[in-house]
Amino acid sequence: MRRVSIQGSKFSGMEGQEAGSDCRSIDVVIVNAAEVSRSYYKGDYDAKAKQLPTCWSANTQIPAPEVPEDQRQSGRCIDCTQNVRGSGSGSGRACTFHQRLAVVEEHALDTVYQLQVPASSIFGKERGRGTMPLQAYAKFLSGHGTPSLAVVTRVSFDEGSPVPKLFFYPQRPLEEDELEKVRFMVDHDDTLGAIAFSIDPRMSTRGSPFAEAEGFDINSLG
Repeated sequence: MRRVSIQGSKFSGMEGQEAGSDCRSIDVVIVNAAEVSRSYYKGDYDAKAKQLPTCWSANTQIPAPEVPEDQRQSGRCIDCTQNVRGSGSGSGRACTFHQRLAVVEEHALDTVYQLQVPASSIFGKERGRGTMPLQAYAKFLSGHGTPSLAVVTRVSFDEGSPVPKLFFYPQRPLEEDELEKVRFMVDHDDTLGAIAFSIDPRMSTRGSPFAEAEGFDINSLG
């Protein structure tokens, strides 16, 4: 599966991108999105070791059925001690949120990438033009009667954040021929694979925060 990395607050992993380039923003189309999910790692997480989480949830409500009984932290996520502020580093939660997006590049609409969005990039409010976290962006598009697959979205980093934090903002509506190509990719195997819950690749979460809608007015973006 093709993946977009955001390590070091730089985008990497997309075809045609020069190795070592300082890529701080990308223009993509969000084709589909999974529900927000959770994962808890006992002890320090080691990304290089590709370790599996101790406990996890595909929908932030209950642990996934695949979690072994002796690893489950609680019957419900809302009651879990790992979901309490301060259970993680600083004032954070030990059980972290994340969300997977299936995106295609503006000039390669048939090539799907997985973009995993961290919690700091999902929640929160817009602080100014071009500073919308994912949920605020979804609400913005819905308010304009626009599905995410109908626009080119610029994804950029918060320059003031010490950790990778993403912002989302629309750039332009797709042309009709572009939109036809993107619609074909919504249920493509590559797209469904990109948003599937990774602990078990057979699980595909289909609840997207981007509601289906019609219409887009570039002049209404403010």
